[in-house]
Amino acid sequence: MENEILLHGRLALAPRESHSNHGEVFYIFPLRVRRLSGTEDRLNVVAGERLLRLCPVDEGDEVTVQGQVRSFNDHTAVANRLVITAFARQMRKERGPDENHLRLAGVLCKPPSFRRTPLGRDICDMMLAVNRPYGRADYLPCISWGALAYRCARLGVGDGVALEGRLQSRTYTKRLEDREELRTAFEVSVMTMDGDDRESNSANEYEGELTADN
Repeated sequence: MENEILLHGRLALAPRESHSNHGEVFYIFPLRVRRLSGTEDRLNVVAGERLLRLCPVDEGDEVTVQGQVRSFNDHTAVANRLVITAFARQMRKERGPDENHLRLAGVLCKPPSFRRTPLGRDICDMMLAVNRPYGRADYLPCISWGALAYRCARLGVGDGVALEGRLQSRTYTKRLEDREELRTAFEVSVMTMDGDDRESNSANEYEGELTADN
């Protein structure tokens, strides 16, 4: 299985303590990464205290992060939520163009969901399970558009999938019984699958069309 992400952007806030694991404290911070369209993704990065001692960072710093995409279930929320983060294995402060690129290889763990946006664009949602060592796995929601969405819709549970894309954030309004609540979703925007770039995803054209209720 493959799981690699490369990000370059600016810290929106200073790192704050997140959790401890095997005697090491981990910190989380939001990273602002600009797309080619000018829209900014605000992505949560988790880094261990040892890495932050080697590369101390603060709000406004421009950094490059290399690592993996991780997921976990937040049981502290009112409703159980899947939280997506970038886990930093390497980090350095440097200037450069914004970057957001990932490579994933995993197994489809739910049937794909094919639909059409209000403006008539084809879209397909998938849930990809990417194995980690020691029997664990990350469950990552993926989204594709256009001709690539048709390819994804033909896949079945258990099929192996290798893809390239980016990690993106999206705000939406959740309609509850007595109110509306603004939420943020994180997902993988699929650009190519199985090394075939002939059906490259053109999601940038469709920004702003998604108005999910879930």
